Amino acid sequence: MSTTAAGGASYESAGVSIAAGDAAVDLMKVWVEKTRRPEVLGGIGGFAGLFDASALKAYDQPVLATSADGVGTKVAIAQALDKHDTIGFDLVGMLVDDLVVCGAEPLFLTDYIATGRVVPERIAAIVKGIAEACLEAGCALIGGETAEHPGLLGVDEYDVAGSTTGVVEAGSLLGPGLVRPGDVVVAMASSGLHSNGYSLVRHVLLDRGGFELEQHVEELGRSLGEELLEPTRIYAKACLDLARNTRTHAMSHITGGGLAANLERVLPEAVRVVLDRSTWELPAVFDLVRRAGDVAVDDLERTLNCGVGMVAICPDADSEAVLATLAAHGVDAWVAGEVLPATAEEAGTVRLVGEHR
Repeated sequence: MSTTAAGGASYESAGVSIAAGDAAVDLMKVWVEKTRRPEVLGGIGGFAGLFDASALKAYDQPVLATSADGVGTKVAIAQALDKHDTIGFDLVGMLVDDLVVCGAEPLFLTDYIATGRVVPERIAAIVKGIAEACLEAGCALIGGETAEHPGLLGVDEYDVAGSTTGVVEAGSLLGPGLVRPGDVVVAMASSGLHSNGYSLVRHVLLDRGGFELEQHVEELGRSLGEELLEPTRIYAKACLDLARNTRTHAMSHITGGGLAANLERVLPEAVRVVLDRSTWELPAVFDLVRRAGDVAVDDLERTLNCGVGMVAICPDADSEAVLATLAAHGVDAWVAGEVLPATAEEAGTVRLVGEHR
């Protein structure tokens, strides 16, 4: 029997439904369970996710790596199309592929979903995507939080974020200290826009260009909405294979800031990199953004991945082994540039030359 007086206030009348939250948890349990690794202790519903760290005893000097991120305004596309089962791939991709660039294996992930109103089926669809992406990355989804924020978010609005933790042997860390002149840069194809630059994309195509999400776009071969919701490619297992079984020196996840800025983050000051645009074709969606908004090439490349979602730096003599390893994982890749000695003015810089095919 309710103790709330007739007409009195309650949590539900304020816009928060505990029953809807419980229903969402019930719906997502099956997907979370699919991501279980042997090290996971307990199940969904506890106050904290538990992970047995005794496996780290096998490392001489285990180094933990961690990353936190979200998916930005790409969620606005998912909400507009009422399609929520792919946005989780974007979240997991943004998280785990930041870890693997240093050679770390993603172990577990937690998520956070804030929404104006809990719709159990929608929350379950989001978590389903996160869980499926965790399976692809090889990490466990061990916990999370769904928060209902009426008055702060619209009833059908939400945002997603998360964090992940991984481990790498200290002696196996990848990074700038290993990069040398004579190395080459291997580019890995993106699956599309991934999860960066959507404020520019939405402004150019939807606000200024007059495109509709349901509109079929000939050069894309599908509707604009389908293109914009294409999930982020997850490179984790392929990149871990590179880290463990090839002489890869460094890797860079190409996210916000574009190819040059992210590659510069893993370069020592003694070198520079020259990338040749003619080694790959600019995918249609990027060219569409460029043309529709009359976006300068420099601005396009500073904002979007332009077809390259990850890069690896390795000795030239090892490039064939790197390419073969990536091909075995189904990742299209090619040698896009080289590492050169640098003057003081050029130190640690990346320059793109040529034009796309």
